[in-house]
Amino acid sequence: MGENISEIDYEQVVEYALDPVIIHTQLKILYINNAAEKFFKAPREEVIGESPLDIFKETSRAAIETRIGSAYNQPAAVIEETIYKMDGTAVDVELYCHPVRIGDKKAIQTYIRDITARRAVESNQVELENEIYKLSSTVVPLMDKIAVLPLLGSINEERAIQILHNVPVNVQKKDIEYLIVDFSGIYRLDNIVTEYIFRITSVLSMIGVQTIVTGLRPELALTATQRGINFPSTPTMASVKDALHYIGFSYDRKEKA
Repeated sequence: MGENISEIDYEQVVEYALDPVIIHTQLKILYINNAAEKFFKAPREEVIGESPLDIFKETSRAAIETRIGSAYNQPAAVIEETIYKMDGTAVDVELYCHPVRIGDKKAIQTYIRDITARRAVESNQVELENEIYKLSSTVVPLMDKIAVLPLLGSINEERAIQILHNVPVNVQKKDIEYLIVDFSGIYRLDNIVTEYIFRITSVLSMIGVQTIVTGLRPELALTATQRGINFPSTPTMASVKDALHYIGFSYDRKEKA
């Protein structure tokens, strides 16, 4: 059934692993592999014998030393840290440590994975969510005394509270009489958030603003119904275009009266 596992040269396996690997004991580096040489931009002769703590920020070293001490007996959980290459470049990495034996010595083998690209994607995602967060509280004027509130993305309780607090103020500042609350950009609402969103209609009614709900998909309407939320005095339309037609009809009716 193939070669005996005892014949595998694990030194070669580690040496040519794609991820940087450091082996250290008693805060002294014994070995780094080829990938680690390239990662740290330094020949191994300059790294071996140094302390593994030297690659960490000063503020992190005490916690890392404690973590290293515990890893002699069992594998440590994967953590994310900022470390430094030999040229001073800071890099966000994922670290995994587990105990190994070098002869009769206990040592620790540490795997390093560069997560800079992943962090950049996550940062861009946060920025995008923040922009959506801002837009979800933005009252957009369409024409005289008519505006739309485009709800976007996945609204959590914090965003719902902000919308409830900010929208009535913005509507009054812009002298709005009709506000179209458009749900077509919403893909998830939980029960608590649903209550906050539909509470806007009551608040706006008290300040003389007519709310019209558009783009409410069946599953969102069901969530509202299950919470016992109903708004018989609030017109609901399929789209913003339909709401504008409705408002135009309302103006015609007022003029005839």
